[in-house]
Amino acid sequence: MSYALKWIASAALLALTLTAHADDIGDDGRRADDAFLLLRDAVRQDDAAKADFYANRLASYSIPSYVDYYRLKPRLKDASNAEIRDFLKRYEGQAIVDRLRNDWLLELGRKREWATFDEQLPLFVLNDDVQVKCYALQSRALKGHKVASDAREVLTAPNGYGEPCAGLIATLYAAGQFNTDDLYAQLRLSGEYNATGQARRIVALLNGNEKRAVQAVDLPAIALTKGVGSGRTEHEIFIVALGRMAKTSVKLATIALHRAAPKLSALEQQEAWAAIALQSSYTLAPETGDYWHKSQGAALSIDQLQWKTRIALRNGDWKTVRQTIRAMPASLRSEPAWVYWLARAQMAENGSSQPGGEAAQLLRSIAELPSFYGQLAGEELGKLVTIPLPGLPISQAEVAPFASNPNFQRALKFFSMRLRFEGTREWNWGLRGLSEREHLAAAEFARQNNILDRMVNTSDRTRLQVDYTQRFPAPHNDIMHPTTQTLGLDKAWVYGLIRQESRFIMDAQSHVGASGLMQVMPSTGRWVAKKIGLTDFAQEMLSDVRTNILLGANYMNMVLGNMDGSQVLATAAYNAGPGRLRSWRSTLSKPMEGAVFIESIPFFETRVYVKNVMSNTAYYAALFEGRPQSLKLRLGNVAPKGYSEQEQQESSFGAR
Repeated sequence: MSYALKWIASAALLALTLTAHADDIGDDGRRADDAFLLLRDAVRQDDAAKADFYANRLASYSIPSYVDYYRLKPRLKDASNAEIRDFLKRYEGQAIVDRLRNDWLLELGRKREWATFDEQLPLFVLNDDVQVKCYALQSRALKGHKVASDAREVLTAPNGYGEPCAGLIATLYAAGQFNTDDLYAQLRLSGEYNATGQARRIVALLNGNEKRAVQAVDLPAIALTKGVGSGRTEHEIFIVALGRMAKTSVKLATIALHRAAPKLSALEQQEAWAAIALQSSYTLAPETGDYWHKSQGAALSIDQLQWKTRIALRNGDWKTVRQTIRAMPASLRSEPAWVYWLARAQMAENGSSQPGGEAAQLLRSIAELPSFYGQLAGEELGKLVTIPLPGLPISQAEVAPFASNPNFQRALKFFSMRLRFEGTREWNWGLRGLSEREHLAAAEFARQNNILDRMVNTSDRTRLQVDYTQRFPAPHNDIMHPTTQTLGLDKAWVYGLIRQESRFIMDAQSHVGASGLMQVMPSTGRWVAKKIGLTDFAQEMLSDVRTNILLGANYMNMVLGNMDGSQVLATAAYNAGPGRLRSWRSTLSKPMEGAVFIESIPFFETRVYVKNVMSNTAYYAALFEGRPQSLKLRLGNVAPKGYSEQEQQESSFGAR
């Protein structure tokens, strides 16, 4: 049977089913929900006919705005402005209106309907789409406004540019707001991000060889065999190829650079070393610092600036740490990580263990943040991790209004259908404009509906009025406590990891198949079950709270043992895998401060993960033990495999 016939048959069957059961289950019943899910899938497949079919059968659905959105979305390119405006007016104030406005702005930009685009842009509440921002800057540039500096702040990740940001670059170059240096910087950035199409477009603007640009990104070994070429554009393409080659083999890239050096200018050689140094940084190779030293003088990208700083941290080169952070754009330099490390660099260069002057000022600026670097900054100022005293308890009268709030009603409906993306969108939309007290009441509403991830996220948003029982819940303690006690495992650490892994969503499923509270992979579950003698294990058991905690906690305990008791290493291994941790640990020649090791973890996801888990753990320990905690003490030093405890103590003797 053809696809078309199969679809017609299945659609007809669904129509009969809906009709037959409408009386006993209602339009908002389970089968109507199934039809809604099919509608959603049809839109994801960009199938307008199928979407229209299912939408027509949901005329009385409980969330009509989403039905109409999904009916309109696949044919947005052909829909009239009047039809779109009608939707926006009909559902004014809803989150889905902002979603459609985002879609429409992209379409208006594509059609170059700038008058309507400029009219609608101020109404886009979230304004969180990079491509919309590129269209907005292009619209302003076409009117003669100077937007180059704003554009440079937006144009930092070429793999997400698409046509809107590529068009912005072309417009700015044609108008003289971008010069060739801007284009060459974008070309090198395209190499960093493996953005072949963007590299080709940049070289086209420079009237260069587009084929060589594509080859430099996709087939760097072949590109390097063809040599440097002549002229700056050819040289810059060669530099891209060096960086791409270094991703596979730093050694081959350095050999190629040495051969080509006589034909490159001093600045081009520095740019080439920066491209190689970035890739070498991801391997944590000991010679990486030398590569960064050879890049001195090159204009560095955002990632290059951060990795040059991280490698300097690993090498104890506080002067370079300070200089590189100072060279960061203001928006990057103000991030808590770099505020903290700049303060530490100043303290180190002054030979002081106590912060004073600007270092103290920097630390105070982030010390109240309830996060990894906020906690560390507080400790530098003498304040351990503590749990603030709770305010007045939230009354049921304060919680009650959320049950009748349409945003939260839609959120609960979506959560009941396991549509977490849509549910979270509606929930967060409903939080806009609420006071801190109302945030705590909304978090309590989430707790009462057993949506613990929203409780945590909502409570996390408050600063003056706080409730750490909402921020750091400890559900299933009747299972967790005896499990961790039997294993001799730190319960605070386990809860800290769960908070990061699943936000206490029991049916959480990752894109790679990890399941449950502790996001246990099926293969890991089988392996641990065998180790602990759980003979009747089946993959479905990972959805059972008791089994998930049992297997996850045992796995944490095994990894902790393999990592010599270091929670930092074990946490990273839980996320990235023990094999990668062994590789990263093998780069150590002596013990390293735990915070430095964490900041220089090569994987972005794992780096953020470990910071959050260790920060969570300190708070849970403060809650469980009822006393202040030292995050720095918990992080400790990370040592090479085989280092004795005495050697670790000797290596850190006299250290801060």
